[in-house]
Amino acid sequence: MNSTPEERLEALSLVLPKIIKPAGNLLGFKIDRGQIYVSGQLPLADGAEKYFGKVGETVSESEAYDAAKLAALNVISQLSLATGGNLARIEAIIKVSGFVNCTSDFTKIPSVVNGASDLFIEVFGDPGTHSRFAIGVVALPRGVPVEIEAIARLRDN
Repeated sequence: MNSTPEERLEALSLVLPKIIKPAGNLLGFKIDRGQIYVSGQLPLADGAEKYFGKVGETVSESEAYDAAKLAALNVISQLSLATGGNLARIEAIIKVSGFVNCTSDFTKIPSVVNGASDLFIEVFGDPGTHSRFAIGVVALPRGVPVEIEAIARLRDN
């Protein structure tokens, strides 16, 4: 893959969502010793919930996969902000954490979080591969079905 992450986003017809100020006393990301820690991101389209509800009840597995992908796109927006708009400065996606608001009998949680993992690999190529955890939870902020956070490493420049 010789193209940049921005070129891959364009080829996928994806536009980075606008960053909104986090609710509460926190940052959208923090850089420490070459690592970017991105706070949990929701499946928001320019600040508005695009997906709402509980997986296994009002949200299908397929819709939840798409919600995870949108939450990951918000992670990439934070990474873009952290890198001054140059996503090629991301050396690697290190770890992804996925939270799925689901019913107690829904067990395909990893399949939902694959929406985020798949997008990171599509956009960053091999550097987008990562370690991960995916857990089911009883509720998430704003009633959304998925929340994604990530840790990335900056290139030495």
